[in-house]
Amino acid sequence: MWLRAFGPGTEADIKWWLGSTVRGVRAALTELEAVEVDLEGRTGYLLPADLDRAPAVEPWGALLPSLDPTTMGWFEREWYLGPYKQQLFDTSGNAGPTAWWDGRIVGTWWQTDDGAVRLHMLEDAGKEATEFLTDEAARLEEWLGGVRVMPRFPSPLAKALAAG
Repeated sequence: MWLRAFGPGTEADIKWWLGSTVRGVRAALTELEAVEVDLEGRTGYLLPADLDRAPAVEPWGALLPSLDPTTMGWFEREWYLGPYKQQLFDTSGNAGPTAWWDGRIVGTWWQTDDGAVRLHMLEDAGKEATEFLTDEAARLEEWLGGVRVMPRFPSPLAKALAAG
């Protein structure tokens, strides 16, 4: 269920993910007894069981592949994507590889011709983030063992970085 995995979300997010109609989304939200919540001036929805505040978590990071559900999970992406949509998504809305820090996309990664994993930061996320993501790139490179993972939908930025 989308709301359990990705909530809160807007009608537009749910409609996009399901490929449904607004009418269908509204009917589903009613059936689920979804609760309206404020998403900084926009109306979002949560399941009733998810209304309790989530506990604070330590900063975290990840290198995610193209089309990862975390990156692709929402139609309205500005809150985690920032100004990087044209760099990280192709014109059909497919996401390329992303580097995440503390709930936001802060960069991308790609592989060289010999399989080395390279990190490209789009913003200064701080020393802890850069060190963590650099270590993740090295760990991913070791795990891949020189095998190139070619995304079917490389982002415009990943294409540019791979080209040199």
